[in-house]
Amino acid sequence: MRAIILSLVVLAAGCSTVPTTFKPPNPILPEEFSHKLFDEVLHRHVKDGVVDYSGVQTDGRFLMYLSQLDRLNPNTLQTRKEQLAFWINAYNAFAIKGILDGYSPMTYWGQYRYFIGQDYRVGGESINLYDLERQVLIKQFHEPLMHFAIVCASMSCPKIQSWTYEPNRLDVQLDRAARAFINDPTRNRFDSTKKVASLSMIFKWFGDDFTEAAGSVLTYVARYVDDPELVQDLMQSDYRIEYLEYDWNLNGISPKEENHVGPS
Repeated sequence: MRAIILSLVVLAAGCSTVPTTFKPPNPILPEEFSHKLFDEVLHRHVKDGVVDYSGVQTDGRFLMYLSQLDRLNPNTLQTRKEQLAFWINAYNAFAIKGILDGYSPMTYWGQYRYFIGQDYRVGGESINLYDLERQVLIKQFHEPLMHFAIVCASMSCPKIQSWTYEPNRLDVQLDRAARAFINDPTRNRFDSTKKVASLSMIFKWFGDDFTEAAGSVLTYVARYVDDPELVQDLMQSDYRIEYLEYDWNLNGISPKEENHVGPS
């Protein structure tokens, strides 16, 4: 089954098209757009990375934010930070919507349907989570820190924050997210006696991104480790990397059965 799903992923990736131009319905100007509604939703319904999906489902502000994403042409955002914050927040909003629409990455087939089989609306065009991550966030921005900011609704993902990413605070927010993820012993562990780093699968799946940025995965990880003695040990010792099993269980309280939020 896994081989079949991987084949479908490769096929879909090869055939998919990522929008480069946008024609939003009833467009709004960049200065009229804000992540405030989504920020309020996250603040209200996310506690320590746990999402109350039923609460989001009944919160009208979430629908309004999704509508704004479809009404803005992201190419009109002027700065790299504005664009990166936009796409990170869009990914997290769409990942939540996927759960509310009844999709789930808990199985191999579910991962295909959740990441590739479901499209979301931005700027009047359609995009899925897989392409948003691979073709937009990774390919266009080359910022490994975004891996600690986007959240695909699973327990082993980075914890979703109770706030949105904002251009004027983006550097600090991304650093905070990276440190929270890397220093979380449920996601990454370091045995200084056995010289073993047990890392999240994220560092395996996207190893090239981290290696390109720092020379090696462990060198990148060490940048955000809080314990200075551990940092020194990681840099001076020959640590062996193991990768932890990924927990695809939902990162929150399941939504109600009548779970469709707006048009797909």
